Amino acid sequence: MVTWSNMDTLASFGELLKTEKINLAEAMSGENGAQRVRNYTVPMAEGMAYNYAAKQVDEKILEALAKLAEEAQLSEKFKALYNGEMINTGEKRLVLHHLTRGQLGDAVVADGVDKRAFYLEQQEKIAEFANKVHAGEITNAAGEAFTTVVQIGIGGSDLGPRAMYLALENWAKVNDCFKMEAKFISNVDPDDAAGVLNSIDVSRSIFVLVSKSGTTLETLTNESFVKDALKNAGLDPSKHMIAVTSETSPLAKSDDYLAAFFMDDYIGGRFSSTSAVGGAVLSLAFGPEVFAQFLEGAAEEDKLSANEDMLKNPEMLDALIGIYERNVLGYPATTVLPYSQALSRFPAHLQQADMESNGKSVNRFGEPVNYPTGPVLFGEPGTNGQHSFYQLLHQGTDIVPLQFVGFKNSQIGTDVVIQDSTSQQKLCANVVAQIVAFACGKQDENRNKNFEGGRPSSIIIGDSLNPKSLGALLAHYENKIMFQGFVWNLNSFDQEGVQLGKVLAKKVLAHDTEGALKEYSDLMNI
Repeated sequence: MVTWSNMDTLASFGELLKTEKINLAEAMSGENGAQRVRNYTVPMAEGMAYNYAAKQVDEKILEALAKLAEEAQLSEKFKALYNGEMINTGEKRLVLHHLTRGQLGDAVVADGVDKRAFYLEQQEKIAEFANKVHAGEITNAAGEAFTTVVQIGIGGSDLGPRAMYLALENWAKVNDCFKMEAKFISNVDPDDAAGVLNSIDVSRSIFVLVSKSGTTLETLTNESFVKDALKNAGLDPSKHMIAVTSETSPLAKSDDYLAAFFMDDYIGGRFSSTSAVGGAVLSLAFGPEVFAQFLEGAAEEDKLSANEDMLKNPEMLDALIGIYERNVLGYPATTVLPYSQALSRFPAHLQQADMESNGKSVNRFGEPVNYPTGPVLFGEPGTNGQHSFYQLLHQGTDIVPLQFVGFKNSQIGTDVVIQDSTSQQKLCANVVAQIVAFACGKQDENRNKNFEGGRPSSIIIGDSLNPKSLGALLAHYENKIMFQGFVWNLNSFDQEGVQLGKVLAKKVLAHDTEGALKEYSDLMNI
């Protein structure tokens, strides 16, 4: 039977606190370091691997983490989740985003519906619609093919799909899968929508409105902005817009849209890239076959996450090492550093996924917890970040654990040799150099040039970034976040912290203000 307990009540966590800490600089030096790199690797889906040699762990610490995983019942809780138990206690909902890409366990029936069948049905409807657009069966009023798709959404309806699109844009062009350019409107700032609209031919654009409830203020505001632009161009908005929403929302059966595709309350926005939220825009941009490959990669990684052996489960292991860093070593932040320009927005997506999920100070029963939970997460692609914030990472007063992502080959398949090496080799050289520099440091009598080292990192290594490896990478981080929430005894699947600001903003717009709220409103001329 699954039991939910605060981390600090678990005997295994007490044992973890007593484990002897390692000297990372020593552990990663010489032949010891070489052996760690060879031995501390876990295979992932699509030929990728999670290497944690440069983390501050050894066999004794790993043994203690495995005991914590067992006592916290991580495998049992994941099994309960994918078999349809009510894991989202705050909103009394199931958590079913894994079902959008595969069936890990029993059939899940909710509201009288087989949910796997429901998600497949939506994927098939999206595929049919996208194929008709690409074949010229669905066109604008002038009979011209649509060339651009614009997603209108915010939060999980924007960050994930945008990051996935950018990750595959160049790959699709090289592999003759590029069908339509995609743009994204998210911010209620009118400059955002205007900037996108000014960069496209609205007459040959399809707009995807994404709102589960059909009432999201920012999204509906931007929809009105887009509709005005279409009308001003002499176009019928209903012939240029589709909706991704819930079956019960006001958008579901509206004549304002060419088509409507459905999601449900069991998939949180930040976990929705593999649902219709990502499916519509990615299928229109690259074709349904590419989206299917993306789902396949995620499904394969999900299977690894179900492994009960922590050392064969890269997501569980990554999560528990993160717990050790946060709750034993006391590190307040972490950074994700993809050495791939295609993943330029991936850290921003993970920032929401992680911080919205585990940025909680009460447990799943609403009781305060007495230990730190989710870390601050940030990141940028390398090598850009090296010339930006790596100074603090190398020599700052806080140690920030690093999560590198690197690929042996580029997406474009061609390169040039400059000074005896290719651009891709230079990129890869930088990431391996950074791992060792952070771990081992460099002693110098000039304190300004001294590097203490002892700064831990991991790396996910893949052959190349493609739809399948991207899906696996996404699933890795989604499941890591889930496992950490289980250990901390949090409900990682609601986000009450985003609600208060929305409520107060409505009061401001209704001029129902007093005190500081009124004074700030007056300062902004609202």
